[in-house]
Amino acid sequence: MASSAMITFTGARALAVAALLCAAAVSPAAAQQASNVRATYHLYNPAENGWDLSRVGAYCATWDAGQPASWRQQYGWTAFCWPAGPRGQAAFGRCVRVTNRGTGASTVARVVDQCANGGLDLDFETVFKKIDTDGRGYQMGHLDVDYQFVAC
Repeated sequence: MASSAMITFTGARALAVAALLCAAAVSPAAAQQASNVRATYHLYNPAENGWDLSRVGAYCATWDAGQPASWRQQYGWTAFCWPAGPRGQAAFGRCVRVTNRGTGASTVARVVDQCANGGLDLDFETVFKKIDTDGRGYQMGHLDVDYQFVAC
C-alpha cells in the first residue's frame, strides 16, 4: 500500500491546528502596540501653523508635507520613538490610539515626527490635553500611556 504525504486532521486536532496557525498569524500585530509607555508633550501648535508639517519642523515633512490639508488635519499629531512598532519612515503617516493609563481616556493621533524619549511626544493641544482629563499629566510633565497602531 502506498503511503500518502498528506496529513489530515479531524475534530479537536483540526481545531487545535487552526488555533495555532491563527495565533502565529496574529503575533506580528502584537509588536504594533506597547503598554506603560512615557508620553511627553510637544508644542507643534498645528492650527496656529496652518497644519504645515514643514513649518513645525516635523521630520516626516520630507515625505508627507504634500498630503492634502484634510489628511494633515484629520488627527492630532505625535512624534513616535518606537518602543514597539514600525520605525522611521515606515511609521510616518500611520495612526496610533493612545490611552491614558490613569484615566482610560483615549484618542487617535497621526505620527508626524520622531523623537528620542523612548515613547511618544504628543502635540499638547490636539492630543495630550484630550487624554489628560484629570490634569495630572501636565503637572508631572508626562503621561503613562498604552498605544496601539490603528487604521487611519
